Amino acid sequence: MAVKNRRGVVLVGHGAIPKDYPRDLLTKQKSLESQRRASGTPPTPEESALDGRIRHWPRSPQADPYQAGLQALAGHVKAALNGELFAIAYNEFCAPTVEEAVEGLIAEGAEEIVIVPSMFTPGGGHSETDIPETLAALRTTYPEVTFRYAWPFNLGEVASLLVQQLRRF
Repeated sequence: MAVKNRRGVVLVGHGAIPKDYPRDLLTKQKSLESQRRASGTPPTPEESALDGRIRHWPRSPQADPYQAGLQALAGHVKAALNGELFAIAYNEFCAPTVEEAVEGLIAEGAEEIVIVPSMFTPGGGHSETDIPETLAALRTTYPEVTFRYAWPFNLGEVASLLVQQLRRF
C-alpha cells in the first residue's frame, strides 16, 4: 500500500566549478550565458551542452570541495528529517538541477515538496529569482504536487546561529 502525503525535501546549493574543469570550456560557457542574458533569449544548444558537461564533470572532494561540503551538510539534514524523502540540487555547475531532484522525489512518491536553499541572506539572484522561477514552472508541470519554498530565512535566527558559532572561538 502506498504511503499518502509523502513529503520530500530538496536542499539547494549554489554549485561550484570543479578545480580541474578546462578553463576554455568555462570561458565559452560564460560568454554564451552573457550573450543570452543580454538578449533575453533561451539557451543555445551549445550553451546547454556545455552546461550539461560541467554539471556532470567527475567530482572529488579535492576538485570540488563545495560539493563535498554540501553533501556533508545534507547528511545531517537528512538524518534529522526522520525518513522524509530527501534530495540535493544545485543552481549551477553541478548535477542534479532542482528540476531533476524534484522529478526524482516525485518518482519516489512525493506529493509535497519543500525547497530549501543553503543561501541564508536575501539579495541573491538564485534565491530571489532563479528558484522561484523554477518553482513556477514545476507547479505548472506537476499541478498535483504541492510545492513550498522555505525562504527567506529569519535573519534573527541566522544571526543567532552565527553568534553561537562565534562564541566557540
